[in-house]
Amino acid sequence: MFNEDNTTEQMIINTLSKNGWEYISPDELDREASDAMVESMVRDALVRLNPEIAEDESRADTVIYKLRTLFLSTNPQNLVTQNEEFKKMVFEKNSYPFGEDGRQVSINFFGTEINGMLDKNQYVVTNQWSYPKKEGGKRLDIVLLVNGFPFVIGELKTPVRAAITWLDGAQDINKYEQSIPQMFVANVFNFATEGKCYRYGSVCMPAAKWGPWHTTDDKSDGSLAAVQTSINEMITQYKIMDLFQFFTLYATDSKYRKYKVIARYQQYEGANMIVDRVRAGYPKKGLIWHFQGSGKSYLMEFAAVKLRMLPDLKNPTVIIVDDRLDLESQITAQFHTSDVGNLETAATRDQLMTMLRQDIRKIIITTIFRFGEADGELSARDNIIVMVDECHRTQEGDLGLKMRAALPNAFFFGMTGTPINRTDKNTFATFGATEDRSGYMSKYSFSDSIRDHATLPLNFEPVPIDLKVDRDTMDREFDVLTDDLSESDKAELSKRVNMQAIMYNPQRIHKVCAHIAKHFTEKIRPNGYKAEVVVYDRPCCIKYKDELDKLLGPDCSTIVMDTNDDKADVYKAYHRTKDEEAKVLDRFRDPNDPLEIVIVTSKLLTGFDAPILQAMYLDKPMKDHSLLQAICRTNRTYDDGKTNGLIIDYIGIFDNVAKALDFDEGSMKKVISNIEDVKKQIPALLRKCLSYFMGVDRTVEGWEGLMAAQECIPTNAIKDKFAADYQVLNRAWNAVSPDPILNPLQPDYVWLTKVFESVKPTDGGGGLIWAALGAKTMEIVNSNMDVGEVHDDEEILTLDAELIDAFIEKHKGAKNAAKRVEIDLVARIQKHSDDPKFLKLGDKLELLREQHEQGLINSIEFLKMLLQLAKEAAQAEKEVVPEEELNKGKAALTELFNGVKNNKTPIIVERIVNDIDDIVKIIRFDGWQKTTGGTQEIKKALRSVVWVKYKIKDKDVFDKAYSYIEQYY
Repeated sequence: MFNEDNTTEQMIINTLSKNGWEYISPDELDREASDAMVESMVRDALVRLNPEIAEDESRADTVIYKLRTLFLSTNPQNLVTQNEEFKKMVFEKNSYPFGEDGRQVSINFFGTEINGMLDKNQYVVTNQWSYPKKEGGKRLDIVLLVNGFPFVIGELKTPVRAAITWLDGAQDINKYEQSIPQMFVANVFNFATEGKCYRYGSVCMPAAKWGPWHTTDDKSDGSLAAVQTSINEMITQYKIMDLFQFFTLYATDSKYRKYKVIARYQQYEGANMIVDRVRAGYPKKGLIWHFQGSGKSYLMEFAAVKLRMLPDLKNPTVIIVDDRLDLESQITAQFHTSDVGNLETAATRDQLMTMLRQDIRKIIITTIFRFGEADGELSARDNIIVMVDECHRTQEGDLGLKMRAALPNAFFFGMTGTPINRTDKNTFATFGATEDRSGYMSKYSFSDSIRDHATLPLNFEPVPIDLKVDRDTMDREFDVLTDDLSESDKAELSKRVNMQAIMYNPQRIHKVCAHIAKHFTEKIRPNGYKAEVVVYDRPCCIKYKDELDKLLGPDCSTIVMDTNDDKADVYKAYHRTKDEEAKVLDRFRDPNDPLEIVIVTSKLLTGFDAPILQAMYLDKPMKDHSLLQAICRTNRTYDDGKTNGLIIDYIGIFDNVAKALDFDEGSMKKVISNIEDVKKQIPALLRKCLSYFMGVDRTVEGWEGLMAAQECIPTNAIKDKFAADYQVLNRAWNAVSPDPILNPLQPDYVWLTKVFESVKPTDGGGGLIWAALGAKTMEIVNSNMDVGEVHDDEEILTLDAELIDAFIEKHKGAKNAAKRVEIDLVARIQKHSDDPKFLKLGDKLELLREQHEQGLINSIEFLKMLLQLAKEAAQAEKEVVPEEELNKGKAALTELFNGVKNNKTPIIVERIVNDIDDIVKIIRFDGWQKTTGGTQEIKKALRSVVWVKYKIKDKDVFDKAYSYIEQYY
């Protein structure tokens, strides 16, 4: 008999034990009920690693007291901040007065690569760890301890039920982060597996963003052996400490929310390859191809951080080189957002020359153009490491030669998001080491990124033939515009050819914009996504904006363009500073902002990262690298509904994909899939799903019709098979909708969707197969009747126990009656899917179904238990507090602080209200208003936020805030 314990769990414990992890039963670990760390292990490690503590072991208690305070002050809202604070306590704020005469000395919590004591750490694996350590505590399947700190938490699921996947485990961990956040203060990463796929993520990372850990040679999934390979490769003692120290970063988003970044396997591999070559001193170069959108910027950031911290590299200088000013500002912003230290931006050539001549030992971000005036050698040091982004473009000319002449002994690593094509052989010669047989030091291809869900597939959609440019004319004119020409040369050349006349044609622009407006409002906006319009040149930007304003209104779109040489002030309205442009792009990324379309010609076609962007309306001739980089702006993952990037091609570029993407790599020709091909597949996909329900009359409505459908998929195995086939159909439907071709198929599709929803597990299990429906599908479903509602038997839910037999008698058969009650119960549970009470009811229902399927209870007992669950659901529904009631306090406080905010009060309303809400919810208890202790604690907490933290010493504000809390909390 196979189950979670004797397969996945035991395999992981066995594998880790062979890799040097010590297995200790949770019962043998010395900890109190509220301990999230094993303090005896922490104390032993402090003594073992620090002579100053070894000579007076009571000093360990001072450190542990500080740690305990950090753990106990953690709540779900500040978890990421506390996780970052733990890392700072270990590596930065680790000075204590333990030296001679109270002198401050740095203490070691862990042996690391830097202090050379990795082998002095205690590495422990345990299972079924309860927190709190008492009855009713949450039970964690796998916990990995390093020196007593819980570094890694793993959640496991059974490998023998198709409806259960690793995603269920990841979602469980997301819930644990809310209920027992103390267990995640020291967390490096979490993992989940059902014995087929292994996925990991950082603390508070949504489960949908978790990634795999593969190796260059083994990228398989789907078996215990594949999971074991991932465990063997990722969960080693060295890599755990390496990830902890060098490969986790903390960043802040535009809404001032902290989030944690952990390296993906391709970033970890690529960054360490750079580090290894620098340490070895040879070869002094390497070429890295990681596909667009798979995280090259973070790879460079991780590499830079590790290179700077390793003492044997003797304080190196790391130079990040971009070939675009806008890319430079974006990567600078990313480094700053991640709080990377010792960072400089060489904004001018003089600054760069000065930094290099003065031997600055920091991370320097610059562009290749700033090497243009370098005259000879600037530094002969051999511990300068240069990482060149998009290395296949401008660095091959005089600028690249000058850069190498200026730094003759430096290491040079080239990064590219596109494969090197036939015209770029010299890029292999410049960056490719002869030791790398393929020419690449590290390669992460398009198919790799799609498989790992690091990026999304790209679809292209052709447009009506009358909107396309004449192919012969376009080919003839555009062939002369080669990649070797500068932007100014291209602009000058375009004046002498007919291309401009074609692209400026007012009638054509009107038609294209009308098509964009219709397509966007019907296919993109309903899903909550946004779009980019790419046009021929800057005058076209203005022309398209004018037309789109008439169709969509002026607030819907803006232009983002380079206005530096606008001598006549033609583009004055769109002249923005870097900060102003960044704010515009943040508005575009905001799903609630009315700015939905950006119009561009050359800006935002490389490096621009906006996951909400799905559609690119392409009306500019492009090819090769420029084309691939541009269209990959749409391939970022965003939410469950975004299944692909979409390119709408007005030029006819993709009439010949192979010609447009002229690369040596054959896989590149599969980058784009045609929506027309998807359309052709839908009828067959629909028929495949309907084949599960042969003989069912789909015109029968209500519970009788639904019951007939459900009886065709009676077992979990068949349900899962149907769900997998339906998901393929659902993705295709949402990609094509609302094309008229779907209209005659819609009744059958709606019917299938309702059946799919009705058999979906009520406990949220099997998230991979039972994924969320696309927004377009939900819109269709919501506009139709609610299937499964029992309109004539609501009294079932209020029956007393003694009436059950009468009810069964009335319906002359427990099977049908049970199905009616179950359908209604599922609908109620799904309606309140976020409420813990209903989640427990879902678990109970799933257990009850399993018992019935296994023959452990008969139909009569099944119905009786169902009726009891139905009664519990009805009672729970009465207790559900409406959302508006829950948030009345926050709303009132927001209104209050909005009223007192002024220029002298530099507070963020949302932040202060959240702080008050968080702290009050923790301290309050039922009836606190009527006790002296309760009111004193609340006032003390309020003072700590309003007076101390935000320095608002206004008694009237304090009194009003307290009265709101008293009333609403």
